[in-house]
Amino acid sequence: MTSVAPDAREKRRHRQLTTTIRESLREMNIQMSLLNRQVGTHLGLKDADLACLDLINREGPLSPTAVASRSGLHPATLTGILDRLERGGWIARERDPADRRAVAVRALRDRNAELFKLLSGMNSSMNKICADYSVTELEVLADFLDRTTKAGQRATDELATG
Repeated sequence: MTSVAPDAREKRRHRQLTTTIRESLREMNIQMSLLNRQVGTHLGLKDADLACLDLINREGPLSPTAVASRSGLHPATLTGILDRLERGGWIARERDPADRRAVAVRALRDRNAELFKLLSGMNSSMNKICADYSVTELEVLADFLDRTTKAGQRATDELATG
């Protein structure tokens, strides 16, 4: 019988867990995409519309150029998305008082209750999951997710700039 050194076992376990985490993140991405598709279907929004609305809700008001840049969408494509969101009462385009030529896109909060209602099941599930972790464990998870998000942003930027 071959004995495996503790360091070798530890390294193998580390690789296995890293692989499991990467695969879990991929599966989570798929599930979140499916959830977003269902939410969008209920609201009459396309996937890209919902993603842009979320971006504007979280970071807005933003210029259309900033929305296009942050979403990775072509400006002409974004124009159609903003038109649909504006017609649906989700956003407003407003002139910048400091520069009358500039436009800012702002989320209208009136319809957010519809969005929150559709996401309430997932939010409740997340609250229950997080309740099982200590504050210290949640800090580790929050750090991991923050660092993973930043790594994704860097990878996206690298691909976008060629």
